[in-house]
Amino acid sequence: MAIIGTAGHVDHGKSTLIRALTGRDPDRWAEEQERGLTIDLGFAWAELGMGLEVGFVDVPGHERFIKNMLAGIGGIDVAVLVVAADEGWMPQTEEHAAVLDLLGIDRGVVALTRVDVTDADTVELAALETADRLAGLSLQDWPIIPVAAPTGAGIDDLRAALANAIGASTPADPSGRPRLWVDRTFTISGAGTVVTGTLVGGSLAVGDEVESLPGNDIWRIRQMQSHEADRQTAEAGSRVALNVVGGDRDALIRGTHLGQPGQWRETDRLVASIRTVRSHPDALSEKGAYRIHIGSGSQPARLRMLSDDMAVISPAEPVPVMALDRFVVRDVGRRAVVAGGIVLDPHPGDGRLDAGYMDALASATTPTELAEVYLRRRRLVTRQELESDAGALPDAAVAAGGWLVDPLVISELGEALVEAVEAFHRDNPRREGLPAATAASSLAVPPDVIAALVETDDRLALEDGAIRMVSRADPWDEAAEAAWRRAETELGASLAVPRASSLDIDAEVVRLAIRTGRAVEIANDVVFLPEQLEEIEAAARTLGEAGFTVADLRDRLGVSRRHAVPIVEWLDATGVTKRSGDLRILR
Repeated sequence: MAIIGTAGHVDHGKSTLIRALTGRDPDRWAEEQERGLTIDLGFAWAELGMGLEVGFVDVPGHERFIKNMLAGIGGIDVAVLVVAADEGWMPQTEEHAAVLDLLGIDRGVVALTRVDVTDADTVELAALETADRLAGLSLQDWPIIPVAAPTGAGIDDLRAALANAIGASTPADPSGRPRLWVDRTFTISGAGTVVTGTLVGGSLAVGDEVESLPGNDIWRIRQMQSHEADRQTAEAGSRVALNVVGGDRDALIRGTHLGQPGQWRETDRLVASIRTVRSHPDALSEKGAYRIHIGSGSQPARLRMLSDDMAVISPAEPVPVMALDRFVVRDVGRRAVVAGGIVLDPHPGDGRLDAGYMDALASATTPTELAEVYLRRRRLVTRQELESDAGALPDAAVAAGGWLVDPLVISELGEALVEAVEAFHRDNPRREGLPAATAASSLAVPPDVIAALVETDDRLALEDGAIRMVSRADPWDEAAEAAWRRAETELGASLAVPRASSLDIDAEVVRLAIRTGRAVEIANDVVFLPEQLEEIEAAARTLGEAGFTVADLRDRLGVSRRHAVPIVEWLDATGVTKRSGDLRILR
């Protein structure tokens, strides 16, 4: 389904034309019908023939309602620029044509209306002037169709031209992320909250959950309609009405963004390409009062020009945008559209925006290329954030759990990690290696990235949470062996072993013995030799299956209670015994 939007000066016959094409009146409000003036967005639909069903979005032409026009024009596929033959090109014609051009709407038709009340020479002059005015815009190749809506003259030709424009337009991608900018909200008795908008990017179905931004409320789609018919699913490019439940109804206003939960994120600072309209050729002043129109919403924004055609835009409130989203800028003081552009980076961060980064943004033409620029600048980023910002993933990236890392950064981090591990071995020759958590903290990267660095470098190994060099020297050198032999003699002299901290030996040698199985720590600072623990287990089993107390084991082993308690707890922990009141029962 294609969406067709109208554009043009006030009272040039946009709504009348839609009535002629669809048989429906797009003016919804009584005031509009009484005054014959479109104030807000209107909607209608029709078949253009050969089963081609289309939706129409009718926008107001009066300059006082340009914000309403901008709310509805962004989600269209094809436009009808309406020019009255008896008045010709007018101020709002120029402004609406500029908006279509800024939004990149390059498929459409010019309807030259009211030819039934205009002489042939005037019609011809109006057509020539219109063609001249379209030159240099994305609209310049649009056919100009003379029509008279009240009599039906030219309506069939207009339908055919619209069908051709739709056929030449790029079809909506049904596999992307669905999003809908709300352009209308109302309540139906017995049903609840209903929102309408144009669905783009992907499909939605009854029962799906959507997230509203701002606010992060979660809604469930209870019912769905398109062109007043119930639907179970809606595809990208459809005008839809969604009956939703679950969140704060007051949060659903014009300009609210609906998308699947977790797929979109907001920004309060973005980098964009920007260009002024021909009616306002002066450079944009950073001191100007501007409103930025994105989707169906608008809000105040500050501009900081980086160059003649690139700017940092700071909306007053965070907005959910992605790479290549288009926007329009209005000057509040002039009450006119002055510029527009394309989002290049939704989240450039707070760092310096250097020339290399800006050149890379300017030369990138696809979401994948922009994703590569983001990754290069940010060094590492979550997969979810990159997909949200760019709508694509870079061709070259190293995956590390939920993170993606620039290949050059992986190389830099890998060398830094090797240096850190080597330094740790020099300073701690008896220890197993640099703790992975310490490495992640010192390199300021997530643990998943540390694991990926080790995995991609055959010089490193990760064991029990510690990173070591594969080629490190054997920690059991002569000095360590000699020290441990002395400790073994002292420990093995009795089951009433001394505290590990009281042994005349480097504590790191004791830890080394524990790690390599030459000693077992059964409690804090209590270390036994493996053969002593075998002796202890055998002694416990001689006490019988009826069970024994701590005192029984103490007397059997000839140790103090200070040793007996941790020994009994070790027997429980290793499954030799289980506790039953004051008794230990052999398993």
